[in-house]
Amino acid sequence: MSALTSYVDRKNAFSKLFGQKPLSLQNAQDRKQIAQSIDADLSPENLTCDGELPRSQVQARYTSLTAAATELARLDPAAARAIYELYTGE
Repeated sequence: MSALTSYVDRKNAFSKLFGQKPLSLQNAQDRKQIAQSIDADLSPENLTCDGELPRSQVQARYTSLTAAATELARLDPAAARAIYELYTGE
């Protein structure tokens, strides 16, 4: 299973607990939302759980998230721009 598929499956499993609709890689709007979610998960606070995780876990999370982001950018360059927009404020 790809890193991106695993990421979306985890997000959908969590969303299901709160009665939210599942995200799909087939939908452009959902792909943008997935990109923004990956970007948020890569923030230092979220990535390290406010500094509570050991370095090995942080590195594993970072590797998984960047792999998912790379796969998403290959699938939909517009989604990659959504991540960029968050950094530039555009």
